[in-house]
Amino acid sequence: MIKVSDTARKKIIDLMKDDGFDAAIDYVRVGVKSGGCSGLSYDLKFDKTKNEDDKIFIDNDITIAVEKKSFLYLAGTVLEFSGGINGKGFVFNNPNANRTCGCGESFSL
Repeated sequence: MIKVSDTARKKIIDLMKDDGFDAAIDYVRVGVKSGGCSGLSYDLKFDKTKNEDDKIFIDNDITIAVEKKSFLYLAGTVLEFSGGINGKGFVFNNPNANRTCGCGESFSL
């Protein structure tokens, strides 16, 4: 399961609306790809379609699509949003990550 904090929920809804998506019917696609200073990096985008190999989660009224191979790395993750002067944007609090980079955008297991 992937959870969505209240602050991330509000920001997702606003950004989806700005980009022509509807949080009530469209997906937040979360994944992992090779790269970044720690080996793996997070990927977040909006999508209107569900793929055959996606796992679907609904938390805090946000529907999240995760490719099965990425889910192995993301199980138990909480998606948060950090704003303000020193804000980083979306933050993945991933209990599976043994090491993260300073910016929090990549990790290793």
